[in-house]
Amino acid sequence: MSMLEVKDLQVYYGVIQALKGISFEVEQGDVVALIGANGAGKTTTLHTITGLLPSKAGNITFEGTDITHVPGYKLVSMGIAHVPEGRRVFASLTVLQNLKMGAYTRNDKKEIEDTIEMIYKRFPRLKERKNQLAGTLSGGEQQMLAMGRALMSHPRLIVLDEPSMGLSPLYVNEIFDIIQEINKDGVTVLLVEQNAKKALSISNKAYVLETGNIVLSGDAKELMNNERVKKAYLSE
Repeated sequence: MSMLEVKDLQVYYGVIQALKGISFEVEQGDVVALIGANGAGKTTTLHTITGLLPSKAGNITFEGTDITHVPGYKLVSMGIAHVPEGRRVFASLTVLQNLKMGAYTRNDKKEIEDTIEMIYKRFPRLKERKNQLAGTLSGGEQQMLAMGRALMSHPRLIVLDEPSMGLSPLYVNEIFDIIQEINKDGVTVLLVEQNAKKALSISNKAYVLETGNIVLSGDAKELMNNERVKKAYLSE
């Protein structure tokens, strides 16, 4: 049984069908990438999995439990964390306050403090800026904060939407290194990423979305050598 199973998922925006019956799986311990052009349905897929959008048909199963109609706030305590596109940090709160917001499902103060220290070890810059307002951080630092905030809930599955968007090449490399570290620590990753080359380079498996359909899937390294993928997504 896969950790996450999406079957025949259909999602509409009014009369426009955004997802046309897609199916895919995420195995425990893997990094799985969803790649595709803008408007392909990648973010819609993540929003539906994490309870931010309703589906018209199909079902979503997480660790054997049907979560198709479970609201997003309940999924956090079930072990799913979502790092949204555009980071969405609380700009008027400090770095530390943002991190504490990520632990809203937890009650053990000592455990929360220990997790914050763990986050600071992984993201030393967040410790340096813990009393700084999140809105004054650079884009890369905000991305680290959004990831750190998600890790505060001790997720077993982390869903990342365009983590490298708008970042300098230096920060892009750093963010992808951190994603690999998180995965090595036992967190399964579902990754939506415009930078297909980077996404495929760290993933076990990948799916290619085009206009609401999955048109290709397979081993990520094999897809990197697929002529169709190279032409559409990997050309410089």
